Amino acid sequence: MTTLIKPFRGLRPAPGRAAEVAAPPYDVLSADEARNIVHGATGKPWSFLHVSRPEIDLPADINPYDPAVYAKAAENIGAMLTAGVLARDAAPCYYAYRLTMGAHVQTGLVATASVSCYANNRIKKHEFTRPDKEDDRVRQIEATNAQTGPVLLAYPDSALADALIDAIARGKAVADVTADDAHSTVRHQIWMLDDAAQIDAITRCFDGMEALYIADGHHRSAAAARVAAARRQEERELSSDYFLAVIFPQHDMKILDYNRVVKDLHGMEKSALTGRLAAAFAVEESPERVKPAQPGEFGMYLAGQWYKLTIKPELIPADPVARLDVSLLSDHLLGPILGITDLRRDKRIDFVGGVRGLGELERRVNSGEMAVAFALHPTRMDQLMAVADNNQVMPPKSTWFEPKLADGLVSHVLD
Repeated sequence: MTTLIKPFRGLRPAPGRAAEVAAPPYDVLSADEARNIVHGATGKPWSFLHVSRPEIDLPADINPYDPAVYAKAAENIGAMLTAGVLARDAAPCYYAYRLTMGAHVQTGLVATASVSCYANNRIKKHEFTRPDKEDDRVRQIEATNAQTGPVLLAYPDSALADALIDAIARGKAVADVTADDAHSTVRHQIWMLDDAAQIDAITRCFDGMEALYIADGHHRSAAAARVAAARRQEERELSSDYFLAVIFPQHDMKILDYNRVVKDLHGMEKSALTGRLAAAFAVEESPERVKPAQPGEFGMYLAGQWYKLTIKPELIPADPVARLDVSLLSDHLLGPILGITDLRRDKRIDFVGGVRGLGELERRVNSGEMAVAFALHPTRMDQLMAVADNNQVMPPKSTWFEPKLADGLVSHVLD
């Protein structure tokens, strides 16, 4: 019987090895950054980056999509199994995953989610995917015979699901790792549930939900669906019909601002730009950094000066996508004034996750690398869900979820 989620036999770090294995998500690091982590002064011979970014173990000029890269991933995960650094649980389990970043705490469920429910939109999407990135994840899954990067999902408010997950996250965790990067310190804790009655209760609880929502991981879920379709056609089994996911309650999810920086003013002087803004925004100079306090507010940093921009209320439409702040900025400023109409391909624009702070926007403008920066109010989970419920897609770089999941703490082997 197809259920929305299923327990699975997790591939995890052996006892005492989690700190050696846990790694940042594969897609938040450049190859040079990943290479420096594992081959730098301290070295991390068992970091999961050897699996998720295997090009770090090959010549620096190798194409990251070269077949040798995926072969190296398979070799590296095999070496970790042979050395006993990774081990697979004997029976299907669910796992609780708790992230703690400062005062923020969120606890979710590690499970496998149904590919067929993804296909029929019970697991809802809000982004387009790129074929090259999908292809990369397909090759990674096929090479390692595993899903090693979880899809981040959200479930609608459910006191029962919250209670069932919180009941797992008690006692001593099977993994407890604190990871530091340049911008944050995050504690990652994993608990295992192998009690059949509790597993059944969780499965039934989630199966009663109308939908789950992809927060992050559209390429990973799309790749999993492609692998499953190929294996069904080859009459191969089975566990490929589910993909690795970590599912958090929507009320716990933390979305930060996803800000924009632009290289030039599209041939305008500063005064011309600020003059044209008045058609769509109320414009105020600010003596301090502008961190938007509510939807419809924007900060602009230009020539050493911060401005507060407030969209005129009559310009906010009812459409769930068009009323997003990322859309309002594009539709009334980036496109018509600065000439940026394709956020995916235009090389004049770049994006800065809110975890880096407003100081990063100032730095990039003050350095001369960029001409102007825009600070946005974060997209809210209810906005994301409204877009998904309406079968629409959000503009690129609409959400920055923080804290990030670690790779390597739980993987899903395809039997």
